[in-house]
This record gives sequence, structure tokens and C-alpha cells, in this order.
Amino acid sequence: MVLSKRERIIVLVTVIVVGALITDRFVLTPILSGLKQTEDKKQRLLAEVNEARSLFERRKLMERKWKTMLSDGLRSETEAESRVARALQEWSEDAKLMLTSVKPERTAGDEGMQEITFVIAGRGSLDAVAWFLYQVETAELPVKVKNMQLGSTSESGDNMSLQLRLSAIYLAAEATPSETTSQPNQPEGNDEEQLL
Repeated sequence: MVLSKRERIIVLVTVIVVGALITDRFVLTPILSGLKQTEDKKQRLLAEVNEARSLFERRKLMERKWKTMLSDGLRSETEAESRVARALQEWSEDAKLMLTSVKPERTAGDEGMQEITFVIAGRGSLDAVAWFLYQVETAELPVKVKNMQLGSTSESGDNMSLQLRLSAIYLAAEATPSETTSQPNQPEGNDEEQLL
């Protein structure tokens, strides 16, 4: 069977179109998909590298800050209580927040880092509460907010009440040699103390 010139052109165009579709389906689409996946993976890995670099830079800064906190830090329970209470008084005066109650709660702990919690109640404007909390969060003292309740004592929201649980850490007093030799099977102190 001999094909006419027109039929040969139709067959040739059909073969070219079907070949192009097959090439697109089985060659070009997988290659382009692989390239897109590779580019996405590259972007994700670059983001992880940038995050790791940032983490190392922050680590250096935090190490310096940690060493400063340890050298200038709170060394005993009485020092921790008095310095935090004095700082709370200064912050409240600066923020114009009236503290109605500041009660320290002592917790028993192991050697190393100890924690003392302050239960604080106060009243003032929303700006005063916000400034007070900002000072607590940016303080050089090793303190953090554990729990906070904020309420309004008026319908307009001008007068706010604040209840706050503030935690401060301090270094426990070193054990005397007689205590350490009489109790040889006790576990060592916190990991933070071992790092120092």
C-alpha cells in the first residue's frame, strides 16, 4: 500500500506529535520535577545553614551573658531575695505601678542552681503594667515570669490588676568537705554546674 504525499505528511506529523507527548511525559516532566525538588531542597538546606550560623553567633553572645550573670549573679538565697525585691521596687516605681504584695516562696532543691519564686500583686494603668513587665523581661538579673494574670478593675480598662509569679535562680552555697565525704553515693549536681 502506497501512501500519498498528503497521507505521509499526516503520518509524519502524527508521529512527531505523539513522540513529543511521550518525550514530554517520560523525559521532560520528570527532569523538570527533579530540578524543582532539587531547588526546593537547596533552599531548605540554605535556610538550615543560616539558622545554624545564627545559632552559633547567639551561642557566643549567650555564653558571654551567662558568664556575666554568673559573675554578677545571685550567690545566696538572702542575696537573691534582697536583690530581686529591691529590683521589683525600682521597676514598680519607674513604671508607676503600685505593688500591693510581694511574697517570696522558697523551694527545697539539690546542689547547684536553686530557685526562689516571688508572688507579686499590683495595680496600675495598662501602660504601667506593660512597662513593668518589659523591665522584668529585659532585666540583667536571672529572673523569668512563670505565670501571669491580668485583669481590669474598671469597665474602661484604665485601672489594671496584675498577679505575677516570678522565678529567680541563684547559686547554692558550696557543700563543705565533711558533707561531701560523708555522703559519697550522692549524684553530682546539675548539668549546668558541670558545664562551668
